[in-house]
Amino acid sequence: MMKAFVSWSGGKDAALSCWRARKRYRVTHLLSMMGEDELFSRSHHIRADVLKLQGEAMGLPVVQTGSTWETYEERFKDALSGLKKSGVRVGIFGDIDLEEHRQWVERVTRESGMEAVLPLWGEVVRESLMDELITVGFEAVVVAVRTDLLGVEWLGRRIDIDFMKDISQVAGVDICGEGGEYHTLILSGPLFAKRIRIGRFQIATHDRYSFLDIQDCELTEK
Repeated sequence: MMKAFVSWSGGKDAALSCWRARKRYRVTHLLSMMGEDELFSRSHHIRADVLKLQGEAMGLPVVQTGSTWETYEERFKDALSGLKKSGVRVGIFGDIDLEEHRQWVERVTRESGMEAVLPLWGEVVRESLMDELITVGFEAVVVAVRTDLLGVEWLGRRIDIDFMKDISQVAGVDICGEGGEYHTLILSGPLFAKRIRIGRFQIATHDRYSFLDIQDCELTEK
């Protein structure tokens, strides 16, 4: 099998993409793009140590690369260059139908001498994706919400059947959060040897988003 990395946000789409891709590729690394200070992920605002704990639970190294939005592509390519030296030739991405982002990941991976694979691409029936996530055993919680669409009461909610019913009733929100309406954190699942238990946390707000800032967590038996 060809070696692959997963573009790792820490959330449900990255995890489900990794789950599907495992049949064709040998995932050897997780790649997380971080803020300039490398303390939080750039997309989901998840602390670096939480992402590393996910990698530990999966038995995979997490490559964390800091950038500004202006240097994002340059730093992403730098990370791919390092992965390529380790024999990685494929990048796994969790996009569903954002064409602009698909074009971007395909271009930057191609320019880095790699191939982009999007296992979830074109899944128009959102409920099927969510059903698969739950059925195969992934446990995910909401860790970020767009404040113009969802209140802080959604933070910490588990992704389950009740969540699907409730989120589908909110106007302007994609049930999978593909438009950035909310972001998630995977705590356990079939890719994990152990489960992440959340300890201390607080609610933080930056720009248009509110976040579940997890300040303490640990690995426990599943």
